[in-house]
Amino acid sequence: MSTDIATRRSVAEVYDHVWENRSTIQSRDAYAMMLLALARENPLLACLTTDMNFQDHFARELPRQFVDLGIAEQNMITVAAGMTVAARPVFANGMSPFAIARAYEQIKVDVAGANLPVKIVGTHGGLASGHYGPTHHSLEDIGATRLLPNMTVVVPGDAWEAVQATVAVADDPGPTFLRLGRSATPTLYDERTEFVLGKARVLREPGRVLFIATGPYPNLVAAEAAAELAATGITAGHLNMHTVKPLDREAILDAIAHAEVVVTIEDHRAVGGLGGAVCEVVAEVGGPPVRRIGIPDVHYDLVGGERYLLDNAGINVPNAIAKALDVVAR
Repeated sequence: MSTDIATRRSVAEVYDHVWENRSTIQSRDAYAMMLLALARENPLLACLTTDMNFQDHFARELPRQFVDLGIAEQNMITVAAGMTVAARPVFANGMSPFAIARAYEQIKVDVAGANLPVKIVGTHGGLASGHYGPTHHSLEDIGATRLLPNMTVVVPGDAWEAVQATVAVADDPGPTFLRLGRSATPTLYDERTEFVLGKARVLREPGRVLFIATGPYPNLVAAEAAAELAATGITAGHLNMHTVKPLDREAILDAIAHAEVVVTIEDHRAVGGLGGAVCEVVAEVGGPPVRRIGIPDVHYDLVGGERYLLDNAGINVPNAIAKALDVVAR
């Protein structure tokens, strides 16, 4: 984690800094920079945390807008909900496996049910903390939060998208789950395009194959798989579904009009997350077959680095191509 996040920057300067360093900066650092810049402009914005040291710079500069609840995620969510009486929005920060799974009842009742502007930010999403073992895997968080009423679920694809999403969710009046990773990842973008909640980004125009991905590594897999298929003469589209809820049904329906198969890719269980959401849309209109790539529906108890665990689970380019060719003939 970089000490650079403590540098004083305006919102516009954060945008510029992250864009220039979008392949080398961690998404959680990009988020932390933007959150502080937004808080300087909005004295009602509050930041809560569960002993996450990447927010220390916020506490030093804006102590009246900051509360550290310690390692007590359930308490943090309830406190965040209560603080919305005087503060809006309230960002509640924690490691995703604990901020969501441990505090799910509080999220369900105090935040989603009450439709309050609490922005739950879960770092270390997916297998980002795989080196700590299955207690720190966060493989159910997208599915769990998309089940809840009023909840927006956002999974940025890189650091650049993380800062854009931070601004977007801060302006949105309802509750949000913003899922961030741990490591810096290559950027998905060559141009500074607009980010809109609930609107997928078309990274490659629809073809015979349609890849739909969410999150950094799944989108990188989709991009490479689409390029490799195209090199063999099989056209392949790629949607970055950064917002899993509300899902961009229009983008999916437009893209499947051209597709013989849809392949979804996510660093989440293959049930309940992006793949399940896409299947719901496609099934309603009798669309093409869908092949889902995600974590198998087993107790995934391996310990190791994030890339190793993703590859072991089949979240890789060869498997993405194989799923497509299972339906599309060369």
